[in-house]
Order: sequence, then structure tokens, then C-alpha cells
Amino acid sequence: MAKVLKKIDYHVHPDYSIDADRAKIKDYCHRALELNLEEICFTTHLEFGHLEEGIDTLVYYRGKPWSVLSLEWLDGYFAEIHQAQQEFKDLGLKVKAGAEIGFQRKYENVIEKIVNQYPFDYVLGAIHCLQGCSIASKYESIDYFAHRDLATVGHEYFTLLEEAVKSGFFDAIAHLDIYCRYGSRHFGDRISTLHRGILEPILKEMARRNMALEINTSSLSRGLKEFHPSREIVALAVKAGIKIFTVGSDAHKLEELGRHIDAALALLKEFNLNPHVFTRHQAAPFPTDRI
Repeated sequence: MAKVLKKIDYHVHPDYSIDADRAKIKDYCHRALELNLEEICFTTHLEFGHLEEGIDTLVYYRGKPWSVLSLEWLDGYFAEIHQAQQEFKDLGLKVKAGAEIGFQRKYENVIEKIVNQYPFDYVLGAIHCLQGCSIASKYESIDYFAHRDLATVGHEYFTLLEEAVKSGFFDAIAHLDIYCRYGSRHFGDRISTLHRGILEPILKEMARRNMALEINTSSLSRGLKEFHPSREIVALAVKAGIKIFTVGSDAHKLEELGRHIDAALALLKEFNLNPHVFTRHQAAPFPTDRI
């Protein structure tokens, strides 16, 4: 009998994320069933990088934007996820509650409060903003990269990444080499070497803390040749002792759900690794082969 590939998607942005389409949690769950996904984790954006300016620090709730600091929306978010968990469990879909938090050192107290106050299954840490600029933005990143050399970019990014890892707030690190997304426009292929000689101690710290590394497939949809992070970084992570990996499409639209997940699972298999799933911050391997 042929084996069936079991699949999950652990990076999904429903309509709560201000930059996502207005597809709701239930819509994604129905789509997950169509794609034969067995587990899905919603990871709404919580951004603090532009809190003073009020940019990218909003969520969408009850038909309008809300401040990320107005925690009433989180009560609604968890209630909606709980409803989906009950509705879809008998249909064979597990639904998990997560968040993708853009780390900024000056808002550590706020992040800590949110992470500890709410029953998240899985919290992704991400570096989106450096020196007030979003390096994940097609437009803001132009100004950031144009005024820095490669060494400065590396210092600023990996310094903040190390602080995020050591904060203890996060179960996993999202799209670790996100700087490749738009940095390549300024630095060409050199941007893909930014981690060399800097990243290894951070990966070892992640391993020491039993943190996960995400394989983010959105890069392929944006025309890049490798996942976030690259195969080279995945190999370094394995060498550093990281044993927990997750896979996520970073879907902001229904049609992006599950995209390139098969390829991400194939990459992990090359390293004899299984993806992991999370329940209340506890990781468990998710065997992908089923007879």
C-alpha cells in the first residue's frame, strides 16, 4: 500500500493580521481540509516596531483596525480559534493558537505580558524591523539597505536576533534570513552569506533552549530560490544541535495556504528530520509518512 504524506502548516495569517486578506479562521480551516492538512496553526501578527508612528501596529477585529495593545481583540481571537477547534476536530483537523511577534527590545515587557497572559500553543519570534525600518517591506527596505553596508546590516540584524532568542519568549524563530527577501536588490548574492561567522553561536543558544527553527516557504512564492532559511543555514542548525523544526507557508491569502509545504518536508527528510507541532509551547514530532 502506498504511503500518504501527512502535512501541516504552522504559519498562517487570518484576517486579524492587518496585512492579510479578510479570510477568516473558519475559511482557512475549510481550505485546510481541501488540502488534506492535518494540523494548522494561526500566527497573527503582533508588531511593535513602529509603535510610536502607529504603522503596522494594528490588528483587524470586528470589522475595523484595533491597536495591537488593545488586548480585547486577543480574547476574540482565542474564542474564534476555540470554536474552530471544536467544529473541525471530528473532521480530522487540529487547530492551534499561535502568534508571530516582531521582536523589539524596548517592548519586551509588553511582549512578555501577552505571551504569559494568553494560552498560546506556539509563538514565533521574528525580526521585521531594524532601526525603525521594516526590512520585510518592499518599500521601507529600500531606505534601510541603501544606507548601510553589508557588515552593518549583519551586525544590526544578528544582534537583535540574539536578543530575541535570549528573551525566552519564543518557541521558534521565523524566516531567519528574511533579509534576503529584499536585501538582494542592493547586495546581490552577497546577502545570502550574511550569516557566515555570526550565526553559529545563536543557533547553539537556540539548541540549548530547545527552540525550533521554522522552514518558511513564502520565499519560493516571491521568486527566491531557497526557503527562509537557506539549506546552508538549515545544515548549520542541525550541526549546532537544533532538533525541532516547523514548516509554514506564511499564508496571507487562502490560496497561499500549504504552498510549497511538500518541498519543505522533503528538505527536512534529507536531514532525517520530522517537522514538529506544538501544544501549549510543548513540541512533539509529527511523523509525515503514513501507510
